[in-house]
Amino acid sequence: MQSEKSLSPRELEIARCYAHGETYHAIAERLHIAPSTVRTHLAAIYRKLEVSSKLELHSRLEGKGRQQMNQSDHAAVISELALSLEEAIGREKALSEVLRIISRSRGDIDDVMAAILGHALILCDAEFGILFEYRRNRRFSARFSRGIPAEFKDWLEAQGVFAVSAETGLGRMETVQDIINIVDVRSEELYRTEDPLRAATADLGGARSFVAIPMLSGDSLVGAFTIYRQQVRPFNAQVTALAQTFADQSVIALDNARMISELRAVAQVE
Repeated sequence: MQSEKSLSPRELEIARCYAHGETYHAIAERLHIAPSTVRTHLAAIYRKLEVSSKLELHSRLEGKGRQQMNQSDHAAVISELALSLEEAIGREKALSEVLRIISRSRGDIDDVMAAILGHALILCDAEFGILFEYRRNRRFSARFSRGIPAEFKDWLEAQGVFAVSAETGLGRMETVQDIINIVDVRSEELYRTEDPLRAATADLGGARSFVAIPMLSGDSLVGAFTIYRQQVRPFNAQVTALAQTFADQSVIALDNARMISELRAVAQVE
């Protein structure tokens, strides 16, 4: 039977943190590593200890044993499925919490968007996010942000409403009204042309991988939901689909806030 002695010091530290309820992001911040690295360690931990849940991991760390599994390949599959299930449950809880916040917001859009972006960053394993409002003709303004580096935030605020070139992520998203997934913002020719937005994104924001999700109200583009990683770690289809869900919820939140504002205006007139 495998024991915690089979874990490296780093794995043991991560195992204890996770077993006591800390999230990937909390552990990553504590240890100064990427959340994806935390997940990689946890997959190895589950495999080495032959556990299939956080509760079982906690029990093993408390010294309670279990029957030896004979097939290591089977154990590896079980550990991966267990982690995937826990992640899926976490996503469902986060999305449920977002819906609850929207339904009870009473028009407090700043708090709602902070919550939506916060959950999106955790579940999409990204460092910062921005919700851009669309102003037609490739013009945008950064309306909400979360986790954004201060220099990049100051730059965006100084721009106010600004036009983007057709080659930028936002420009391409406006043209096709579909997800734009950029592997590395520094590797594209646009970065070498010193495009203002691309330069600010890479140099002030420290962004490397980036995805822009169109926010649509009916057939009309109303904004862009964007998330950024500060390492070259491309967003896969599962993550972009999750980000699309948050973008859709953002549109609902904005529509709700607008309707509440209109109702309050009518009530004041009456």
